[in-house]
Amino acid sequence: MAEQNSKQEGKLIVFSAPSGSGKTTIVKHLLGVENLNLEFSISATSREKRGAEVDAKDYYFLSTKEFKNKIKGDEFLEWEEVYRDNFYGTLKTEVERIWAKGKTVIFDIDVSGGLRIKRKFPDQTLAIFVKPPSVDELKIRLKKRKTETDDKINMRVAKASAELATAPLFDTIIVNDTLDKALVEAEGKVRDFLNS
Repeated sequence: MAEQNSKQEGKLIVFSAPSGSGKTTIVKHLLGVENLNLEFSISATSREKRGAEVDAKDYYFLSTKEFKNKIKGDEFLEWEEVYRDNFYGTLKTEVERIWAKGKTVIFDIDVSGGLRIKRKFPDQTLAIFVKPPSVDELKIRLKKRKTETDDKINMRVAKASAELATAPLFDTIIVNDTLDKALVEAEGKVRDFLNS
């Protein structure tokens, strides 16, 4: 990050969860709550676009080579090779861009990335883990998406077990068994953090 005193740096809200837990739905809801003054941190990825995804809106889509060059150039706040040659990360410039607008950064990010941000900015970050009601429910949700093969779904479900074990490392856990309840809970926790 550019040298800044801590008064200029804003707050960070991290939502992490196994794929299919509903974190993206919760984050989209919070972005629509005007008086929270949140802006979404767009992650960079080396994976292919899915469906109607748009570059610089859903993700910054980079080639594997571009991603690796940015790693070498220390341009990421955090990054991870989630699957072989399938990178995700947060560009430092993205956080700086949002803070410069006087807004709070909100992340929809994988578990290890979320924990890395919390470690780098322990006092400025609220790290929320979104938990599915069960691994079986998670598998059902992933199948309903119809965006991935059964092999990919099975990989995500296997990874989910390890990710669920990290839940206690987060500041708070929201169990997304009923979406409406999870949205209210998330909004309350974010509001409390921003007002603290």
